[in-house]
This record gives sequence, C-alpha cells and structure tokens, in this order.
Amino acid sequence: MLVLGGARSGKSVHAELLLRDEPAVDYVATAVRDPADDEWAERIIRHRQRRPAGWNTVETTDLATVLAADGTAVLVDSVTAWLSVVMERAGVWTGEAGAQDLLSVEIDRAVGAWAATERRVVAVTDEVGSGIVPDSPSGRLFRDALGLLNQRLAASADEVWLVTAGIAQRLR
Repeated sequence: MLVLGGARSGKSVHAELLLRDEPAVDYVATAVRDPADDEWAERIIRHRQRRPAGWNTVETTDLATVLAADGTAVLVDSVTAWLSVVMERAGVWTGEAGAQDLLSVEIDRAVGAWAATERRVVAVTDEVGSGIVPDSPSGRLFRDALGLLNQRLAASADEVWLVTAGIAQRLR
C-alpha cells in the first residue's frame, strides 16, 4: 500500500491505521537524525509515542534488504526521506560523476524489492505533483525524482491512498 499526501496531511497517521490490526510491525524510519535539530527530535518522539508497543523501530535506508527479508508487516516512513538520503549518498547534490547511475541502481533495487515482497507493506511518501515548481535546480531535481519514484511504487501497489487534511481517499 502506498500512502501519499502533502506536508502535515495526516498520511503517517493513516498509514499506521492501515496496520492497526497487525500483531507486530517493523517501522522503518528512513530519515537520518541530526542531533542538533531539536524540532526534528520532537517529531520523532511524537511518532514513537503514537506507535503500539509491539512495533519494532528499524532505522535504515536499506529498503531493498528490509523488503526482501521474511518477517512481519512493514511501515516505511518515509520514501521522501529515503530518497533524500540516497541522493545525498550518491553524490547527486554535489554533481559527482556517476551520481545519477548510482541513484538509479538504488531506486531500482528498492522498487524491485517493493514489487516482489511477500510482506504486508505500507509506505508513506509526499505527493509532489500538486505543488509549485521549485525555483532551484536541486528542488526541481528532487521533485522530479520523487514524482517518478512515486509513480513506480504506485504502479505495483495493491492499494494507493491520498491523504489531504486528514481525510484519506483510496485511489486504487
């Protein structure tokens, strides 16, 4: 299941509700923590407090390995944060030689694992197609990469949800 929405739309809460009947869930936190960012740390605390005690937090950006493994249901929060980290590690932001190729390989690995997994997976991502066109080249690059990634994930998802102002609509 893919859950899309804008910032502060309620997409994470909806994703958690989709898995509420699961006895155990691997909650995959993909954001890299910055110890100096107090506001981000507070968000992480709120997310953790909302999750049931039986959920296991997995902090990783290796989505392909998580999705390929046997195990419980999975909640990936978020694809957006994952892509940002992968783009950074590939050297996209600094224009390193081969960065786009490295990025493509990692995206292909994750999408392939998403399509092939036997696990029940809910992935949260930001919907970027309704926003303004970013004025910076890096902003446009990220928006385009996330939009294309969302399309690929949605193409092989059993369900696709759009959350706006806390209201979830099933698109497929």
